[in-house]
Amino acid sequence: ARSFADIGDIVRGRDPFYGNPQEKDQRKKLDENLKKYFQQIHKEVTKTSDKNGKLKIRYNGDKNNDFFQLREDWWYANRQEVWKAITCDVKSGSQYFRQTCGGDENTATQAIHQCRCGDGKPKAGKTSDNVNIVPTYFDYVPQYL
Repeated sequence: ARSFADIGDIVRGRDPFYGNPQEKDQRKKLDENLKKYFQQIHKEVTKTSDKNGKLKIRYNGDKNNDFFQLREDWWYANRQEVWKAITCDVKSGSQYFRQTCGGDENTATQAIHQCRCGDGKPKAGKTSDNVNIVPTYFDYVPQYL
């Protein structure tokens, strides 16, 4: 299983985990597909016009067409929406979260009714908590070794 941070690393082209050699072709195909998508985004945001002049300067100079700066910016702007897509309205059998400890040491449960979706209803343990954002405790968890 991949953590949310791993997904961010993949989108940004920074995935440090290479896994087993049998998955090499799949990883390469995924990265090539992401480059195609970001190439289309790059083409759109760098069209010559006054409003896009700053973006053209910001994203110019990517000789290998990796689009790392654009990918980084896209992830920063869209990570909350990706989180919602993964966790909100989860269908049966497709849970993102693993079961964890329950009421006693022999019971594993899943945190139910704790969806961090922006439905306007507070789900905070404390009134100062904002649980409708990507949780920092789950965002940059190291990979399982």
